[in-house]
Amino acid sequence: MGINERKERNKKKMRQQILNTAMNLFLDEGFQNVSIRKIADKIEYSPATIYLYFKDRDDILFALHDEGFDKLFKRQQSVHKIVDPRKRLRKHGEMYLKFAFENPEYYNLMFITRSPGRKVVEKGDWNSGIRSYELIKNDVAAAIKSGAIKDSDIDVITFALWSFVHGIVSLILRNRCSMLDQKHLPVAALKAYNTMMDNWGLAV
Repeated sequence: MGINERKERNKKKMRQQILNTAMNLFLDEGFQNVSIRKIADKIEYSPATIYLYFKDRDDILFALHDEGFDKLFKRQQSVHKIVDPRKRLRKHGEMYLKFAFENPEYYNLMFITRSPGRKVVEKGDWNSGIRSYELIKNDVAAAIKSGAIKDSDIDVITFALWSFVHGIVSLILRNRCSMLDQKHLPVAALKAYNTMMDNWGLAV
């Protein structure tokens, strides 16, 4: 391995160490209570070292947000092995719910916490999010083409489906479901999703 390759590998290793440390601190202390200095102290480097890799704390949050979408995208790709458009679309939503409840810290960064959203505006794009959204949109298009969904407006159906599932997840992650049995919230979420899909004529 050459000197440049070794340097690049070490840079990637340090960047990932910063991200892992930041995520652990965010989980332990809350996003709002973690500063660049706290992250630097935890890895026993100066804050100046952190700034070599990230512009500010929001930049770290955005990088973790992208990591979350990478994890989601991998799961989405596994769903695409299902041939039947109706079954694939339905499974896509079930997978989304499962991902969110298994990775609440990532989901918060991907869709709820404001800081990554500010970076999206600053950067002028949302490539990681759009990539995942397009997979859902492709599933909706296939379901429409097969006749499983009668409405032909792909954009409206995709947005409605995503909004519904996101709403379920957000209510649960933000503890707004005290009226339900707290031990079985993921089960209630899945039942609510399946009821909606049945009413759309997507029963399988």
